[in-house]
Amino acid sequence: MSSTTIEMQETSVITPSSPSEMLETSEITTPSSPVIDIREASPSSPLSETQETSRVTPRQTLRDHTEWVRGVVHMPGEQLIITCSNDGSLRRWDLESGLQIGDDWRDQEDGVGVITMALSPRCDIVASGSGDGTVRLWDTRTGKVIARWTGHTRSVWSVSWSSTGKRVASGSEDGTARVWDVETGKTASSGLIKTAHRFVYAVSYSPDSKKIATGGYKKNAVQIWDADTGKLLSTIEHSRPVYSVTWTSDGKKFISGSDVGSIRIFKFDPLAVQCHQVAILERHHNAVFAISLSHNNRLLASASRDRTVRLWNLDTNLPVGEPLRHEAGVYCAALSDDGKLLVTGCNDYNAYVWDIHAILKEIGLDDLLSNPPKDESKDVADKSFLEVCDVFDLRCS
Repeated sequence: MSSTTIEMQETSVITPSSPSEMLETSEITTPSSPVIDIREASPSSPLSETQETSRVTPRQTLRDHTEWVRGVVHMPGEQLIITCSNDGSLRRWDLESGLQIGDDWRDQEDGVGVITMALSPRCDIVASGSGDGTVRLWDTRTGKVIARWTGHTRSVWSVSWSSTGKRVASGSEDGTARVWDVETGKTASSGLIKTAHRFVYAVSYSPDSKKIATGGYKKNAVQIWDADTGKLLSTIEHSRPVYSVTWTSDGKKFISGSDVGSIRIFKFDPLAVQCHQVAILERHHNAVFAISLSHNNRLLASASRDRTVRLWNLDTNLPVGEPLRHEAGVYCAALSDDGKLLVTGCNDYNAYVWDIHAILKEIGLDDLLSNPPKDESKDVADKSFLEVCDVFDLRCS
């Protein structure tokens, strides 16, 4: 089956002299492609479900990292998180006290910055990607490195576990994605995926582990790959670099965050290998570096270089409440298993814990943390699908 492509009009992109320059100085422009806005205005707040009248403050501030905080994972069922940083360490934290537990986790062979990490399905291993191009596995009980995988020639920006826990996908600034066999430490049968991206900034396994989504820079796109064969299935063009990608838990949609500040939602038909853009969420004013989705697919958190994190109601595709403001750019965000807490990582060297349940309860939207009633299980994006297609045909062809 041949791969398919969705094309959107491109805007100019300033080519950075280095990746770090791109992070700090890339010009932000408005996409020239049509914006399909399916949000509905309310009388009291035209583009939000609540008015932005007061600043929400974090419940805890986690200090001690000495460089940017680049990743965070929750330990399900526990009041514990793990963070990673450009300072070369991973650290474990108690969310009740806000204090670090034990010593820093460091690989004695190398102190390079840790750019990304992901927790295994069994929660016993953390996979990390570093500035030296190495993927490392860490034992969550001991904090020790149990495996080092080399092959990438530049920084690893993203890692993702398969739902089986048997494979890890990694994306690098060398323009490739790799699929690793956890048991052997070698590249799996799908091996090296030579993407069309100059830099791969995001990788994400689909829930059934059959597909891998990559996002990157030049090609500014999301590409969908067969996880077993490495074959390209679909390319979804974006106007600017894509920094974050995630799938809904049923695998029927995927969501991307881009350099221009927009968040796009796509419906994916795996049998026909067709994709349809069903919504664009726009409120950020700079790159969206991370997106985190609740397990019931109703609440989305997006973290941006514009120093804010936004919450989104995916039943209506409206922003929820005011932005969660930070003192510097935000590079990671992760909702807890039950969606009640959010941890964000910032380039002010701190991580922050936000009480999402309290925020939602105060504005009367705490039902977003529960499963929707059967007669309301279809979100607005699905209900507006035919309307969207009438306005702008985005079928893969």
